[in-house]
Amino acid sequence: MEILLLGAAAMIFAVLSMAWLGTFARWFVIKGVDGGLVKDYGVLIKAHIDFVLMSLYCLAIYAAAKTAGITIPTTACWLIVIGGFTNPSIFLIAAFKTDFWEALWVKIYTLLSFIVTTVGFIWAALVFLQNVTL
Repeated sequence: MEILLLGAAAMIFAVLSMAWLGTFARWFVIKGVDGGLVKDYGVLIKAHIDFVLMSLYCLAIYAAAKTAGITIPTTACWLIVIGGFTNPSIFLIAAFKTDFWEALWVKIYTLLSFIVTTVGFIWAALVFLQNVTL
């Protein structure tokens, strides 16, 4: 389950990197970042928020499982972490390349990302449900 902590830490670094990038694109503008490097600031913010949420999910699942004395299967944890990176990366790439959404491989990547993420989260949720005593 420690992969959830490592994944969350890496996602937090991504969050901070995007925060600085967004800052240099909008408030302390560095020539070439706003409109040059960052094509769609709004989509960059979506990526930023998605990374924040995914890191929080990883931390929450880890903490809840540890507190309850439950072990989430390693494969489920890996799926959650992989999804925690691939889902926000869709927005991140689109912030730099606005025609990103038109490519077929992007649609396939997005679908696979959603499937991986969904399977990981549902698996973890089922483990929690199996351990609930009313």
